[in-house]
Amino acid sequence: MPAEEFVAGWISGALGLVLGHPFDTVKVRLQTQTTYRGIVDCMVKTYRHESLLGFFKGMSFPIASIAVVNSVLFGVYSNALLALTATSHQERRAQPPSYTHVFIAGCTGGFLQAYCLAPFDLIKVRLQNQTEPRAKPGSPPPRYRGPVHCAASIFQAEGPRGLFRGAWALTLRDTPTLGIYFVTYEWLCRQFTPDGQTPSSGTVLVAGGFAGITSWVAATPLDVIKSRMQMAGLKQRAYRGLLDCMVSSARQEGLGVFFRGLTINSARAFPVNAVTFLSYEHLLLSWG
Repeated sequence: MPAEEFVAGWISGALGLVLGHPFDTVKVRLQTQTTYRGIVDCMVKTYRHESLLGFFKGMSFPIASIAVVNSVLFGVYSNALLALTATSHQERRAQPPSYTHVFIAGCTGGFLQAYCLAPFDLIKVRLQNQTEPRAKPGSPPPRYRGPVHCAASIFQAEGPRGLFRGAWALTLRDTPTLGIYFVTYEWLCRQFTPDGQTPSSGTVLVAGGFAGITSWVAATPLDVIKSRMQMAGLKQRAYRGLLDCMVSSARQEGLGVFFRGLTINSARAFPVNAVTFLSYEHLLLSWG
């Protein structure tokens, strides 16, 4: 298995994470809290109450874990295509794989990514939902002092299974949507690139950006459920499962709840995934 696919996935994923984390914080809060009237209201209240640092809560842990998570996605995707088509990354422009193979490889990468991501994502969501301002002398400390303390607290209060709360929703979210993600990217690259040639940087940016938007449109309903199930243990509100969470959310807040955060997901998805794919492609090209 070519190791460079995993290394390129790690570096490109880290760049995308730094760019997109403030948007992700706002998205998570909109999905799990009812105190905000919309995106702008959430951003203003976060900034006033917690300063600019409030938008970057929970980022240190994803940065540390992105070496595993994003490298798994891109590494497994590329190596699954290698197994399906017997063509390396450099050969695929001359011998493009079928969209069926691209979809299967993307789903495989998404499934294994979700398996690795579940505990990291849970900790990120819990830290992002801490709305306390930056600690001052004499003020009460936040529930979690950092990612390690958060993980230990969840383990102590909810047991080992608590670290995988929402994992099924995460798996159902990522498996098909990452297949869609890579198919969209490949289709757009092929539409704007002559046969056998390498896509230009502009094509990669546009294709990566729209691939991100397309996948998040498909992923948002399960992303809402995933975030709510991850926060359920903290709020002492136990859902009986994924379906119970869906039914309860729809009854209390209407069907529109499943698309909460879609606007900011889309706004975040374009630049984040454009940068991710551009850096990924350029790294592999420079190493090839």
